[in-house]
Amino acid sequence: MTKRGFNGRLLRLVMALTLGGSMLQLGSCDPTVRSTLLTGLETTSQSLASTVIQAFFVSLVDDGAGSSSTSLTTP
Repeated sequence: MTKRGFNGRLLRLVMALTLGGSMLQLGSCDPTVRSTLLTGLETTSQSLASTVIQAFFVSLVDDGAGSSSTSLTTP
């Protein structure tokens, strides 16, 4: 067994226990607090995903700085 494989399995186990424990804690939480927390997590997840997608497409756009290729348009 390699050390990398063991560390990966250990990380997955810790993440599963953390997520499972947090779901159990949310079940016994005040409904107002739970609603506020879940709304905040939803908003944060959406904005993070949007930022990552925008950054991906910005990285694909060639701004032409230092580019040695010619344009495909005709004069």
